[in-house]
Order: sequence, then structure tokens, then C-alpha cells
Amino acid sequence: MQHIFVIGAKNLGTYGGYETFLNKLTEYHQNLTEIKYHVACKACGEGSMDEKKTEGAKCVSDTEFIYHNARCFKVKIPQIGSAQAIYYDIASLKLCCDYIISHQIEHPIVYILACRIGPFAGHFQKKIHKLGGKMYVNPDGHEFLRAKWPFPARKYWKLSECLMVKHSDLMICDSKNIEKYIHESYDGKGIDGKNPKTTYIAYGAETRKSRLADDDSKLLNWYKEKGLSEKGYYLVVGRFVPENNYETMIREFMKSKTERDFVLITNVNEKFLHQLEEKLHFRSDKRIKFVGTVYDQELLMKIREKAYGYFHGHEVGGTNPSLLEALGNTDLNLLLDVGFNREVAEDSALYWSKQPGSLAKLIDETDKMSIDDILKIGSKAHQRIEQNYSWSYICGEYKRVWLENERNN
Repeated sequence: MQHIFVIGAKNLGTYGGYETFLNKLTEYHQNLTEIKYHVACKACGEGSMDEKKTEGAKCVSDTEFIYHNARCFKVKIPQIGSAQAIYYDIASLKLCCDYIISHQIEHPIVYILACRIGPFAGHFQKKIHKLGGKMYVNPDGHEFLRAKWPFPARKYWKLSECLMVKHSDLMICDSKNIEKYIHESYDGKGIDGKNPKTTYIAYGAETRKSRLADDDSKLLNWYKEKGLSEKGYYLVVGRFVPENNYETMIREFMKSKTERDFVLITNVNEKFLHQLEEKLHFRSDKRIKFVGTVYDQELLMKIREKAYGYFHGHEVGGTNPSLLEALGNTDLNLLLDVGFNREVAEDSALYWSKQPGSLAKLIDETDKMSIDDILKIGSKAHQRIEQNYSWSYICGEYKRVWLENERNN
């Protein structure tokens, strides 16, 4: 049996990229006899795991539970601000190594999500190698470019990434652009001057439709509560952070002539919201509606399906989960024109730039599109997801990588 230890996600919930990824990976692999997952979860603090509220989770002890046949272990973290993410990964790694030793597990894989602990990577790689295992890393996106970090933090993220790449046995990149960037930046800079070893496995998405009917009371009540109607709104779903270009999207929407609403499903950061209001005075535009979060996945899927169009302003990171979900569910997708988004959508979406007037003009043009043209581009988007990003395909790729390690041992 190939044992896989995964650290770096907060929980196995369904909101957040790594969290959704682990939920789906363990779900699709739960009946495999040749693979066993061990997943670290936060025991406390923001995004912590509450298995008692997770359908299908079975408590083993105060610190362990079984979910999708994966052994999940909870890690306690002191509330030490932004450093707690680094503490969490290190504490999780220590618990993984202790478990490997105590249970005499042969050739384990320790899979680290994101490049947070670079200064400690060499130490843990040596330790894992001594135990007969390998350390794999998912580099995520360009964390050092995220606007939320002050300059010293960005310098740390870049150094940390460099060291994580150097000391990983395999980098699993969820974007071809990220894989290209890893080689352009770090070839010849590995141990003994070696190139980093990489593979590409994208993030996944559901290809089915929502189980809710068009007239389901859950959807209709949500519409009534928010003052919305089917195909009467443009939508965005994602983290409320500057690098997702909410400022540009809101400013451009306010310039547009559309009579549809702009619905923002996001966990609002009050400080950032206040900054946007100071700049844009968007509260004077009744079309712009912050509606909070939607954790019911069937309802969220239905809201996507019934949107007139979807905005995607992410410009930092690899294959973005909300983009895949939009392409899988929404017919008309309006994307910021950057390499990551082009790589995923190709010609199955429309594109805008951050230049003044670009998105506003595109909104006015899409408002006049015929139903046939919208359905045609929507069909392309759904096919793109079905063929390249379905969870069944992505989980099959991970199975291939895990069992290659098994065969090589």
C-alpha cells in the first residue's frame, strides 16, 4: 500500500482551493485498496475542521477522525498571527514523521501544499529520506506577488519558494504556466545543480449540473432575499483580496450601461470594502450587490448556472478553482486576459484587460449577444472542462503519480 501524507490544507471542507481538492481526491479514491491518505487538519483558529458537522466523518478520538476512508489528524496551533501557517505546516510534518516511524511505514510520500516552510525544507527532506520516503510539493501560485503581503513578507515567500523547489523530490504544478515558471527560475539550482523534477496535474471541477430543480424553493427563496432573478445578474465568486481585481471589476461595471445586477459572493474583508467604497462610491449603484457567502454547493452550482455571465479577475496563481467551476456551470465567462486564464479557457471565454473601459465595453457587448451565441460559447466551455479538468480525470492522474512511486520502490 502507498501511504500519502498531505499537509497544508486547513480542513476537508468544500470552500477553498486546497480544501476542495482534498475533499474530491479522498472521495474519488476512497475505495482504492492500494492508496491510504493521512490528512492534516487545523484543530483551532480560522478555517479549522469540525468533523462533527461534516457528513460522513467518523470520530476516532479528540485528534483523529476518518473521512472518505482517509485518516485525518488535527493539529493544534497557537494564535500567533500570520506565522501560524508556518507553524501549522512544521507541526504537521513532525506528526507525519512520528506516525511513519511508529507504524513502520515503507516508502511514504509526504505531499506539502504551498511553499510556506522553505527554510525548514532541507531538514525535513533529509528526515523523510532517512525514513525511506519522498517529499512532494505543490507550489500553488506566485504567493510573493500577492498584494496582501508587505514587502518583507514577499521576500520571505520568494526565498521560501526557492528552498522548497530545491528540496522537493517532485513539484506537482496545477498550471502549465507555473511549471514553465519553475523551470525558467530554478533550473540548475537544485541539489548538486540539478533541475527540479516537475509534473503537471491541473485542479479539477465537477462536470455535472446542480441537483436542484430550476424552481427549487431553496433557489427561489435566495433570489427573493437578494432581489435577484434568473439570468438577471453577472456573478463573481472568490476570495475578497486586491489581486483578484475587485476594484477594476466594480469600477468598470459602474461605467457599463447594463440593467443587470453584479452579484459578489465572497467573504467580505471590511477594511478592503471600506477602501473600495472610498475610491468608487459603489454603494450608490443599486446594481452592485454583496450577498455574503454560499456554502451549500448545490445552491452555489445552481446560482452559477442561472447567472447571465461570470467575471473572473484573478491574475496571481495557477489553475483557479472558481474559474473551472464557472466554465463548467456558466455559459458566458468574461476573464481577465492573463496567461493562467488563457491556458485554462482558451477560446471558450471572452477576455478583458485592466485598461480603462475594456471590461465596461465588453459588458455592453455581451448584453446584446444572441441566445444562440451564448449557448455556443457555453458549450465550448463545458467541453473544455469535461475533457481536461473533470475530477475523475484529475484524480486518475494523481493515482498514476502515487503508484509510480510504489513501483519505483
